[in-house]
Amino acid sequence: MSNFFVQLWESIFSPGTTPQLIIATHASFFALLLTLASLIYTTGGNIHFIIMFALASVLWLTVIWFIYELQSVQLKSNKELEEPQSQESSAPKVATTTATKKASTSVKSRKA
Repeated sequence: MSNFFVQLWESIFSPGTTPQLIIATHASFFALLLTLASLIYTTGGNIHFIIMFALASVLWLTVIWFIYELQSVQLKSNKELEEPQSQESSAPKVATTTATKKASTSVKSRKA
């Protein structure tokens, strides 16, 4: 059990999702929903707890979706992200837009 918490702590500092982080996330949301369900039962259906239960449920579903999306995308390390920039030419690129081109041609036409 202590190995789980050590791996959970180390997973915080690694990119992406790890099985320990996913298990801890699901356990936390399950505990939250269980607590809210018991409060709904205890208070006789207080609308505030019902709304909080619904919000927590939707949040848990979006977190599950986000974890699925993270797992389906191949994450790159910092070194992999820097490689394409070093392979490009070192000459600075100047961004031009249609508006700057129109402005420069109108200035030229005024001078003529």
